[in-house]
Amino acid sequence: MRARLRGYGYGLAAAGMLAPLLAGCGIRTTSVPVDAGPAPSRVSCTAPKAPANSEPDAVTRQVFLVCSMQVAPVSRSMVLRDARIDWFTRVSELVAQLQASPMTDEGRAGFSTAVPSDLRVTGARAGDPRDALRLNEAPDALPPFALGQLVCTLTADPVVSPDQQVVIGGPAKNDGLRVYSCTSDLRTGADDAGTPL
Repeated sequence: MRARLRGYGYGLAAAGMLAPLLAGCGIRTTSVPVDAGPAPSRVSCTAPKAPANSEPDAVTRQVFLVCSMQVAPVSRSMVLRDARIDWFTRVSELVAQLQASPMTDEGRAGFSTAVPSDLRVTGARAGDPRDALRLNEAPDALPPFALGQLVCTLTADPVVSPDQQVVIGGPAKNDGLRVYSCTSDLRTGADDAGTPL
């Protein structure tokens, strides 16, 4: 009889210990402040208007920047002397726009650039098509979205790319030239290797 009572007592003790554990499955309140970090912010990705430029040779051109994991156009007021610069100089000026930090209003809207400041673009080599561009880095080695920025910016300029295509290759001899256009895959960072020339 005594052994039976002792076993009954052990059962009550075990149930008493399990009760708080079973009741504590939910989230308990705390009086201590918890810093969970800032709330996720949403960027507008609304391209600001290009600032007015009073210079006689100023033109408005689309430059493609990165916002919300895709490449999107913004309007820039640029001095591009259409009748007085050659084709490659115009390409170089557009690339320089991509390498510069976004303007204040662009940054506020969530735009950024992925084009490296040390990226170098040169013209065609012997044996290349006349309008080919060579980079000092293989196109597939560029940071995400950088190739999309380059291709979309260059093909949006009617003087640089009348057919909305651009021929780009890397620095090495085995870096074959490829034809690129501003496709949705390229704008969203999906793998787009272009078309071999």
